[in-house]
Amino acid sequence: MTGPETAVLREMRWWDIEAVLALERELFPDDAWSRGMFWSELAHARGPGATRHYVVAREDDRIVGYAGLAVSGTASDDGSDAPVADVQTIAVARDHWGTGLGSRLLTDLLRAATSFECGEVLLECRIDNVRAQKLYERFGFETIGVRRGYYQPGNVDALVMRLTDPSAPTTP
Repeated sequence: MTGPETAVLREMRWWDIEAVLALERELFPDDAWSRGMFWSELAHARGPGATRHYVVAREDDRIVGYAGLAVSGTASDDGSDAPVADVQTIAVARDHWGTGLGSRLLTDLLRAATSFECGEVLLECRIDNVRAQKLYERFGFETIGVRRGYYQPGNVDALVMRLTDPSAPTTP
């Protein structure tokens, strides 16, 4: 059986990097992250000064999804001193599209943003990735701008999206 309930979410660790890279290359062949990028992110995901949160979804000894969040200083438009979270990545294996796993991964990231006491969450989404845009909109993200040529080498534009309260209940 395949579905969102059969995949187990847990913290991403260094030993997951190879499997995550394989899925990354399959889903994002033109702009896949490198091994070093994942190592760098995970280096900031543990301990008292952690500023990252990464999770994998495993099913039947296979990683079928992953997601990551970074937290930084206070660039919030609302005038608060709350940190700001940035969704770094969300990926779901094609055979799990439409199962709700993307929603589970995003929910996990928003819980982490709330734990980090973030006032808002930002992300970039490929302008041609309508599936992801719809997911983010269901969670209350709004488009606030466009970054021209953001995704390289394909020179694809990115929508910049923002959720102003990650702790607010959502109905995905």
